[in-house]
Amino acid sequence: MEVEILDDGGLRLVELSPLDPWLADPREPLQLKEGEVKVTYLTHACMELQLGQRRFMFDPWLKGPAFARGWWLLHESPADALDRLCAADLIYISHMHSDHLSYPTLKVLSERRPDAPIYVGDTSRPVFWYLEQSKVQLTNINVVPFGVWQNVDEHLRFMIMMDGVHPEMDTCIIVEYKDSWKATFIKNERKKLLNYKAQLVKSLQPKIYCPFAGYFVEAHPSDRYIKETNVKNGADALNAQINNLTSDIKTWTPKPGAVLDLGLALTDPTNSEAITNPPASAKIYKDNWDFDLYVDELNRAISCEIFKHPNWIQFYYTWAGFQNYNLVVRMIETDDNFEPHPLGCDYLVDFLDLSFPTTIPDREHSYLELKNRVGVMRHVVVHGGLWDDLYIGFQNRISRDPDIYHHKFWNHFQTELPCPKQHSHYCYPVSLLLFRHFFGC
Repeated sequence: MEVEILDDGGLRLVELSPLDPWLADPREPLQLKEGEVKVTYLTHACMELQLGQRRFMFDPWLKGPAFARGWWLLHESPADALDRLCAADLIYISHMHSDHLSYPTLKVLSERRPDAPIYVGDTSRPVFWYLEQSKVQLTNINVVPFGVWQNVDEHLRFMIMMDGVHPEMDTCIIVEYKDSWKATFIKNERKKLLNYKAQLVKSLQPKIYCPFAGYFVEAHPSDRYIKETNVKNGADALNAQINNLTSDIKTWTPKPGAVLDLGLALTDPTNSEAITNPPASAKIYKDNWDFDLYVDELNRAISCEIFKHPNWIQFYYTWAGFQNYNLVVRMIETDDNFEPHPLGCDYLVDFLDLSFPTTIPDREHSYLELKNRVGVMRHVVVHGGLWDDLYIGFQNRISRDPDIYHHKFWNHFQTELPCPKQHSHYCYPVSLLLFRHFFGC
């Protein structure tokens, strides 16, 4: 079943047709040989699959931060991680969030191998909608339909599926090699309890389970409060709970550069040689993130000529197109400590009629106060970006009256901002580019 969110906030369940598309065109299973299928963990959600003579790379975030400057890599990826990426036979990117679609990483790929074959699902919000502005030159991006086998060779095929929680932008992948292994990687932002995850794994009964993605840290000094309070479920704790529930599933908590030999692991899960850990001398955790390089790039947006013109506010929210919703938002641009920035703006937006009052309306309405770090907010505005950098990246502070979550508001600014088509699958906000051209930046 798929879940659709209706305009009135309701839900509609839609039955998949066919019900289980991965069952189409079944193949006879073949025995795996030792060393034939290996899974190498690199960092966060990035893994390399060796499938016979092919190498498949998933979600390569190997450089720089994600969500503006909110997330930084926890692990030090292997020294040859970028070389592996540039040599990959296939690259899968699940969705456009910057911890999966990393433009600093793809910039290296484009400089060394711009024709590397990249595969993404045909989501309604194109994965590479920001490609034009990023100036990253990639020439072999393949947008494939959902639920259809993509044949690579006689033994290897894969199918990209729509994500059940965020079908408009997120995907998962099923990889089949000799019909002996199906790995479904589903990424979403909803925090699940350890018990729920463990029960889910138990019900699915995979032979081997490895939790990946989520290996990030709020490393920047200004985000110390978030780092200390945003306590996360650990992969070790999840695997321990799975092991308590069932002894039939082999669990693996990977380290950067660790390799799983699937043929060995399936033949004998107790074989210690099935997993090769990195050398004892290998650096596992990052201790340097080159903050200034990335934060300075964001902060350059503060002085853009656009923001010297007061009508940028009306222009931006008119372009964004969210209205007819009884919500008043006060937007305050701040410094790193969420104190008003000397060059920042402080303004109201009434989304009922998309007006910009100087005082809070006296009618009954919901109210939000958003304090946004000025560099991130202005970078988002200048580039017509989604608000994930602000919201998921911990770059704002929110006060609500009443204390309720406005799904329609957040969903619009995180998934539904205008995206005029320029090519069949790539697009960018033309109106904002014209605004930048007119006022300069």
